[in-house]
Amino acid sequence: MSANEESVREAEDLRSAMGDFVRHVREHDTMPRSQTAVLGHLDRAGSLSIAELARRERVRHQSMTRTVGLLTQQGLVTLGAAEADRRQVVVAITPAGVRRLDAERRHRAAFIAAALDSLNGEERAVVARIPAVLRKLMGD
Repeated sequence: MSANEESVREAEDLRSAMGDFVRHVREHDTMPRSQTAVLGHLDRAGSLSIAELARRERVRHQSMTRTVGLLTQQGLVTLGAAEADRRQVVVAITPAGVRRLDAERRHRAAFIAAALDSLNGEERAVVARIPAVLRKLMGD
């Protein structure tokens, strides 16, 4: 097997394992992924239009409108007029939305922490290095 073929095989193994891990953790989420994703975008980027949220999530505007409506009903986001163009509607996360997102993040972290407890010392040392390695792969 050539070095390139080996790299592609390793990349596929990594992609597959990461996808399986993320899906496994998300199975235990306490709120729908679409809602968590929207709250996350708003928390990181600030207020965004429904069109921008739809673009970031790669969903149709209609689907995002539905998700934003559910979040609005729960008091997790508010709708308002854009500063630059008062005709455009922007979505903003509320303090309750920030608390709900933080709770979901803590829930995920606790789930992962419980899984880490099953590892031995050597495995935990490897896992402790993974975030830095992933950031290096991303060029950070």
